[in-house]
Amino acid sequence: MTQEEYKGVTEGSRGPHVVLMVDDEPQACKWFARLYGGEFAVLTTGGVDEALALLAQRGHEVAVLLTDYSMPGRDGVALLGEVRRSYPHVARLLMSAYADKDVAMSAINQGQVEKMLEKPLDDALTRQVLKESIAVSLERVRQQQLVERRASALRDTLGFLAHEVTSPLATVRGYLSAMRDRHRDSHDGQDGVAHIEQQKPGDVLFMIDAAQRRATYAQSLVSTFVQSARDASRGDASANLLASDLVRAVQEEYPFEPGEADCLSIDTSADFTLPGRRDLLFLVLCTLVKNAFIALRTTPPLRPALHIELTRAAPATGLPLQAALTVGDNGPGIAPEVLSRLMVEPVTTRAESGGSGMGMLFCHRVITSLGGSIGVHSNLGQGTTVTLYFPPAQDTSVEET
Repeated sequence: MTQEEYKGVTEGSRGPHVVLMVDDEPQACKWFARLYGGEFAVLTTGGVDEALALLAQRGHEVAVLLTDYSMPGRDGVALLGEVRRSYPHVARLLMSAYADKDVAMSAINQGQVEKMLEKPLDDALTRQVLKESIAVSLERVRQQQLVERRASALRDTLGFLAHEVTSPLATVRGYLSAMRDRHRDSHDGQDGVAHIEQQKPGDVLFMIDAAQRRATYAQSLVSTFVQSARDASRGDASANLLASDLVRAVQEEYPFEPGEADCLSIDTSADFTLPGRRDLLFLVLCTLVKNAFIALRTTPPLRPALHIELTRAAPATGLPLQAALTVGDNGPGIAPEVLSRLMVEPVTTRAESGGSGMGMLFCHRVITSLGGSIGVHSNLGQGTTVTLYFPPAQDTSVEET
């Protein structure tokens, strides 16, 4: 890393960037701040207690702790041990004279100290070690944030999954209860034969088929969550996924009501590679399809229609085109007062039928975590179109051969 690149990283970063130097000799602190303050953000303290007090207030800013070994009261190794426990992102360096070398090496072996610099400090070596240590600290913070994002996404997915699985399972339970109520024992001596009364021809087979579709969908949702949990625990990198494959998966696995699949039209000619894993994006697209069909059932137009299209579009005027996926219906549309709140709070027009308003919030969280965005355009009486904008990549489009 060149000095210019290093400065760009540290000056533009909101993460840890400060070098905290601890020495009980005031002149040593002044010398260090004067010599290295032009290249690094330097703070100095005169002892362990003062250093810990400063860290308690500004620990998120400190990237490197460089401390002398021999100090009154607690020594530098004790300080570094405390920092290791309480501020794991901080890179821990120890300054020691030759006489303290054995003690310092023991501290390194115990994991309290990551690097040791001998007194008097070599200027070129010290600058290089400080640069490398700041980079290490930034990477530790990045990894911790990644773990926290994975945990947050997992919690969101679990909560949303619990809600989404409830509906198809409740439907399955309802169909089974209805068939049980209609069950009649055979009265003609045919052992092993049961009878289920039909209110109209074919309705028992309809209930069996519908229950099977919803059970398959619920199983798919659970498998999605299990895969997400495994990936989060292992930190697996995302596999490449074509947007057309995602659309096809929803087309094949979503539990359409009779006739709904005929309302669906698809255009995947502008295919592209998706960021992220199939599992969360599958949940997002299923949620949008479900919302659209619920709207179409609520106020059915003369010819209900749902269209999914892969395209390129700009999230706002003046911004470049991005890979995008649209889900549009010709249903009743969304009222302006509801539309303005969709992405900021749980809002639903279906509370009496079990709607929670969490669906769009979940979709928004997933897409923004990938660096993308969501746009919702709706006119009352004319329908709604939801557009998922995916972040620009070096080459997300798929050329036709």
